[in-house]
Amino acid sequence: MISITVTALVFGVIFLAELPDKTALTGLVLGTRYRASYVFVGIAAAFLLHVALAVAAGSVLTLLPQQIVHVLTGVLFLGGGAMLLLKKDDGEEEIKKPADQSFWKVAGTGFMLILVAEFGDLTQIMTANLAARYDDPLSVGLGAVLALWAVAGLGIVGGKALMKRVPLRLITKIAALLMLTLGVWSLWEAVAG
Repeated sequence: MISITVTALVFGVIFLAELPDKTALTGLVLGTRYRASYVFVGIAAAFLLHVALAVAAGSVLTLLPQQIVHVLTGVLFLGGGAMLLLKKDDGEEEIKKPADQSFWKVAGTGFMLILVAEFGDLTQIMTANLAARYDDPLSVGLGAVLALWAVAGLGIVGGKALMKRVPLRLITKIAALLMLTLGVWSLWEAVAG
């Protein structure tokens, strides 16, 4: 059974954390060069794989005693929040254009870019944390994959317009604040429990 509350919380946290990341930029660059639907399919498939791996890792953590899980997730959330606050802008990365624009070439390019760029990324680690924290792999996985797909879609169809209206620095600070709050909450549960 899917928990709407957990799914919504995970969606919000992952969405805000991923928005200032390279996914929106990658989607934007690929979306301006190729058919958007081909780009989205490749990126969506890569994120589905990333979320499945993260949820599996987080589910393994639930085998540990609850107090240890709360401490681990608390420390990781605090570290993730600090990373977001201290993050420097990487600038644009050069994306090579495939020779032809067939579905498989374009989707494959999007898949490989995201697969490599996002492996071990902050949002993948956060997804594992959330899976461990809530012990609800389906709800966490659904929330995370929908958030990542939403960011990719925004990047593909309207990344420039969104970034003009909402300062990236504000989005990053909100995501960091959410992560720091979750970290403190997890540590409080470890101490109180």
